[in-house]
Amino acid sequence: GVGMGMTAPVSITAFPAEDGSFQKKVKVSLRIPSQFQENPPCPTDESIKIEERQGMTIYSMQFGGYAKEADYVNYAAKLKAALGSDAAYCKEFYLCNGYDPPMKPYGRRNEVWFVKE
Repeated sequence: GVGMGMTAPVSITAFPAEDGSFQKKVKVSLRIPSQFQENPPCPTDESIKIEERQGMTIYSMQFGGYAKEADYVNYAAKLKAALGSDAAYCKEFYLCNGYDPPMKPYGRRNEVWFVKE
């Protein structure tokens, strides 16, 4: 019953298919604001789960604009190419992050993250 406002980033866990596109399964994660982290509110929708994300080291590529699935797939491919074959990172999923509210027209920030192994 308490509004928490916009959190950033909004993080989508993408599980890429062999062709690089998203599989139908994705997971959307929102950061719980600091004042609610000690005792987060209990979700009333059973499809919503509260998880604690452990610290991680990531490889990241940033880009602008209104990001669509095709943009995340494209930048994930660019990040993969930039890293080459020597970098050890999780291949089963990657994270697509947006930092801006929908009504922000300019200076938008998006990132693709690969989690280092």
